[in-house]
Amino acid sequence: MKWKKVMACMLVLSLMGGSTLLFADSVNERVRVWLNGHELKDGGYLIDGKTYVPVREFDGAVDWNPANGQVQVIKPNVHIFLFKGDTVFGNVNKGKLKFNVFSQVDSLNNDIHSVKVAIEDPSGNIKDIQSEVVKDRKDNFWFRTYDFTYDFKTTGKYSVGFYVKVKADSDFVKIAEKVITTLN
Repeated sequence: MKWKKVMACMLVLSLMGGSTLLFADSVNERVRVWLNGHELKDGGYLIDGKTYVPVREFDGAVDWNPANGQVQVIKPNVHIFLFKGDTVFGNVNKGKLKFNVFSQVDSLNNDIHSVKVAIEDPSGNIKDIQSEVVKDRKDNFWFRTYDFTYDFKTTGKYSVGFYVKVKADSDFVKIAEKVITTLN
């Protein structure tokens, strides 16, 4: 009689272990994901023939509401223009340059707390240019920084980023960028 109980327990445990193993194998199948020519850092997972990618990988601000179980991805359409005086520019020579950043924001369908423009050098150092609290909900607006002097010390690619902060206690998230190449 005891051996029947032992065999039944072994059978149940082996079935549980086999199904757990199958589930773990299907979840752990990682895939490389590319978006606009860049590989996403965390990639994705292939589960039952479908690819799942973490929401944070889509260069948008993410707002999680645990009360209703909703995740909102905030990714408005942003156009960034760089002005030296009244002239639009893209590439620059090494040295100091006085300029301002004009950002046109369209299709913002969520409430946000504030916006910011910052510049990142080729080494990854970020310098804030200007930020502003968004007082009223707007679905489209313009944000222009004051004139700002920046020293392009090295050759390479600099990124002027447009950032959004969803709530007062959250961090800024870059949702758009304009690349400046420094020559010489």
